[in-house]
Amino acid sequence: MTTPDSVRTEAEAALLAAERRLQAAQLASDVGALDELIDERLIFTGPDGKLYRKQDDLHVHRTGYQVMTRVDEEVVELLVTGDLGVTWFLGTLEGTFGGERFAWRMRYTRTWHHDPTRGWRLVAAHGSAM
Repeated sequence: MTTPDSVRTEAEAALLAAERRLQAAQLASDVGALDELIDERLIFTGPDGKLYRKQDDLHVHRTGYQVMTRVDEEVVELLVTGDLGVTWFLGTLEGTFGGERFAWRMRYTRTWHHDPTRGWRLVAAHGSAM
């Protein structure tokens, strides 16, 4: 496993950059960037145990149902093998969801696929409150 301080390959650096672009897009509710980073096949297991798809994620950002005011990365680790990558994010998220304020320390496991023309794209994720 690799941490940001030990990134050794171009693939690892590109995956770390994609992870951080995802975090920035979530914070800004940048639906265009999220659309580019998230694969159409995404399945996300939320902290509530329910499964969500790409369109669910884009919808909550587009409508303002979810508004992030803080995304603070504490640690991110990553693994690249061929065209598959995994990131493990630990950090604090704050904002509103459905008008209700939240502040959570979260662990996300994200699985990425590298497309030669589109770069790293998120295909699966799981989030757990710490």
